[in-house]
Amino acid sequence: MKKLFVFLLGMMITHATFSQTFTLKSNSLGGQFTNEFTANTFGCTGSNSSPQLSWVNTPAGTQSFAVTMYDADAPTGSGFWHWVIVNIPAGVTELKEGAGDAKATIAPKESLQTINDAGFPGYLGPCPPQGDAAHKYTITVYALKTAVLGTSLSSTAALTGFMLNQQVLAKASIIAYCKR
Repeated sequence: MKKLFVFLLGMMITHATFSQTFTLKSNSLGGQFTNEFTANTFGCTGSNSSPQLSWVNTPAGTQSFAVTMYDADAPTGSGFWHWVIVNIPAGVTELKEGAGDAKATIAPKESLQTINDAGFPGYLGPCPPQGDAAHKYTITVYALKTAVLGTSLSSTAALTGFMLNQQVLAKASIIAYCKR
């Protein structure tokens, strides 16, 4: 009986040790945003291209994905949502560089880019105020238990966030910083 218990305990530890977790990666980003990915407004002169993102180890039951980018350090009292894209089909595991351009056809055609906190759909790169300490930008991919979130083009990031959290199976994030 003792040997069976030790064997089963060992199997559980081995499984836990080697289990893969839902993970977000980017070939475009390191620890800092480069000019290619910063905004081209509010005094910044970047290219405003969204970074390449990919994810692995999708949880069972995932029917779609969503991606957000949020600056908690923005001097607004409530942070700043730079990007919200939902209804990414379950078979998609990558957003190519530039997919945040809502006028281009780079993002999956079934996806929906809702308005960011600047008031337009798609990606708005970082542009922290001159002289501020580096801002921390959190990019998160959500694995969802619904194929269509139920938001619209004009849905706010706050409403979308509420709906995401009602449907989330798992989420994974990366953080990059920007200072000017």
